[in-house]
Parts: sequence; C-alpha cells; structure tokens
Amino acid sequence: MGRAFEFRKVRKLKRWGNMARIFTRIGRDIVIAVKAGGPDPANNAKLRVVIQNAKGANMPKDRVEAAIKRASSKDEKDYEEVVYEGYGPYGVGILCECATDNPTRTVANIRMYFTRNEGTLGKTGSLDFMFERKAVFHLSAAGINKDELELELIDYGAEEVEGDDEEIVVTAPFTEFGNLQKALEDRNLNVISSQLQRIPTSYAEVSSEQKEKLLALIEKFEEDEDVQAVYHNMRIDD
Repeated sequence: MGRAFEFRKVRKLKRWGNMARIFTRIGRDIVIAVKAGGPDPANNAKLRVVIQNAKGANMPKDRVEAAIKRASSKDEKDYEEVVYEGYGPYGVGILCECATDNPTRTVANIRMYFTRNEGTLGKTGSLDFMFERKAVFHLSAAGINKDELELELIDYGAEEVEGDDEEIVVTAPFTEFGNLQKALEDRNLNVISSQLQRIPTSYAEVSSEQKEKLLALIEKFEEDEDVQAVYHNMRIDD
C-alpha cells in the first residue's frame, strides 16, 4: 500500500484529537527537549523540531515561550518516555508512546484500557515485528516541485515523497531523521510537522462493527494525558 496510507490517514484523522490535548502534549515534548539539550533552539535540534510542530499546530508563540521557560526551571518535573504495547480485540496490535512523571499510574491506566476492552497488555518489544519506525515530515507544498525535491532529498535518506497541491509528506528511515531535518532547514522549506512515527508492516482486516469498537478503544488511549501518540495496525483507509 505504501506510505500513501499514512498520508491519507493524517489528512483524514487529525491525531491527538482536540487542541487542548495537542498543546498539553507539545508542552511535555518541550520539557523533555529542554531537559535533554537546553532552552536555546539554536543549539538544540530536538527543541527546534518541537517548536516547529507547535507552530504547525497553531500553538501561540507566547505559550511556547512560557513552556520553554518553565522547562528550564529546576522545579519543573521530569517526564519519562515509555512505550506500552499489546493487543486489542480481534488481534489488532496497539502501541502507545507515553511521557509520564508517574509510570506506575500510567501502566495501570494502559492495562485497564486493554483489559476492559477485551485486550491484553504485552511485554516490551512484543510488537516490534509489527511496526517500522520512520521519520515523517509534512511540508507545505506551496512553491515546491515535488519531483525535484525528491531527487534532492534522496541523498539525505528520503525513501518516499508524496502529496498534493497543499501538502507533501517525506518519509525516511528513523536513523535519517537528523539528516533530513537539516536538509529541510538548509532549504528554508515550510515544515508543518516532523515526527518519528511507527508504521505497520502489515494490516489487520476488521468489519465495520469491529472497527467502531476498536476506534472507541483507541480514543480511550488518546484521551489519557500521559499518552503522546497511539499506533495500531487496523486497516482504516476506506
């Protein structure tokens, strides 16, 4: 099916739900980035990426600056990045990336969502075979020749360049994230967002009724304040 699926999915389903949750999660990303590399985006590539994503999500500049200032304080809590994975009903694999200041609370909640919805929480790494980690960049297509851009970015690790007249999606192995980020920055391209995403290597076929039940479970995970992103291998591109 190719990466066109990921492109269509992002366009159809705005991950992270409502704006309040988006800002909360970006705020945690800012804390993690600042704690790891300092508050100056010029010297902190990870923070530059988060600020770029905040801009793409229309997060107010003053809110971003306030989050960076808070993150620089010794009093600001630390967040641990953890991944929980398991199976929902009908054998669909579900993986949750979390940022938490209380892993005991978070794992208890994740386990509860699984067990109350006919699923099971698995061991760390149990779904590694089911997903590939990819660097995914979303760019504004304005003024860009997609074919020419693809030829330029191949040397920086790009695997696929897809899109339309509004948006272009560049996909690469996750190990090439830094190379592509720098290449896009050097070209002053309008990057809407960039993430390390997990893309299924195969898809589980489910009925319409089963899909609704699974989407309700996925929404439960996404509503949890400790969950940064949710991935699954259910086919939904219909």
